Amino acid sequence: MADQDAQFPAGAKPPALPSLRWEEPPEGPVLVLLDQTRLPAEEVELVCTDVPALVQAIQTLAVRGAPLLGLAGAYGVALAAARGYDVDEAVALLQRARPTAVNLGYGVRLAAEAYRAAVGKGADAEGAAASALAAARELHRADAEASVRMAAHGLALLEELLPGGGHRILTHCNTGALVSGGEGTAFAVALAAHRTGRLRRLWVDETRPLLQGARLTTYEAARNGMAYTLLTDNAAGSLFAAGEVDAVLIGADRIAADGSVANKVGSYPLAVLAKYHHVPFIVVAPVTTVDLGTPDGASIEVEQRSGQEVTEFTVPLIPVAGSDAGVGAGTPVAPLGTQAYNPAFDVTPPELVTAIVTEQGAISPVTGAGLAELCARSRQVTIS
Repeated sequence: MADQDAQFPAGAKPPALPSLRWEEPPEGPVLVLLDQTRLPAEEVELVCTDVPALVQAIQTLAVRGAPLLGLAGAYGVALAAARGYDVDEAVALLQRARPTAVNLGYGVRLAAEAYRAAVGKGADAEGAAASALAAARELHRADAEASVRMAAHGLALLEELLPGGGHRILTHCNTGALVSGGEGTAFAVALAAHRTGRLRRLWVDETRPLLQGARLTTYEAARNGMAYTLLTDNAAGSLFAAGEVDAVLIGADRIAADGSVANKVGSYPLAVLAKYHHVPFIVVAPVTTVDLGTPDGASIEVEQRSGQEVTEFTVPLIPVAGSDAGVGAGTPVAPLGTQAYNPAFDVTPPELVTAIVTEQGAISPVTGAGLAELCARSRQVTIS
């Protein structure tokens, strides 16, 4: 894999440990992940020696975020191939790990196709595994490059919509270096605004129920010296009413062919608020997040997570002095037996989205025809 530092511009501060890396110790190749469930208390790595361990890391959100899940899926196929496991079984396990995030399946298919193509050409097991790994590494490189380009396109759009700088940007969930091979998607745009002196304030939704905003976005904002303020999710309306939000920037886990956007639950209410208050609502995601095979928002499968994430409050695994154990048990916040509705995502219709920013540029208004043209242009660039 390319030098991790080469993926971050001068002055940037990626996590002290990369979110994902491939290692080849004497006992065999492994995929090493920064355990995002332990942030911001600790920077701890998980070592995955097989695909079931990686699937568990994906489902527990130790590794998360659409672009990074694509990388994890690709490297997972390479891991299975390199260690001599059943690649078809690995593909099936990985593709089922999180149904809404389209990048996961994309990364899995990319590496699996490279592996099968090598086998079809007569490569031995080692050669086929090398082909899968090369595909994963190329996806990693391309994602880092896409992050840089999305940041540039997103900043240009902000300047067009909000000339003069001094932007007060509201973001939801986490979309920075923790979800990407580079500096992220929506967060990368805010970071570009910060570096050019155009960011006045980054408003960070805490993002219930797992607090990806409070734990992860603030972690990245602090490391980059950004001016930021954390707020409860249900305080966003009062910020809009007070005229304190100039733009909303979010990422996406899947964008349907009609422009409907699935993102972390809580995104749709922000889009409604933004529409009412005449504030731009901007989605930033790589072209690989666009799924032309999903016709509309109603066709997006929305992952339902455990009710315990709502009925219990779990703090990060903070180390206890003199012990290897951590404080991580859930504290009940609702009566025993309480049912909980806990979708991981919601879907925002295209008419509420001001623009979708990708590495190939921005489209506005958001239409199915515009997305199809964007994807076709992306394929032409890739082929050339």
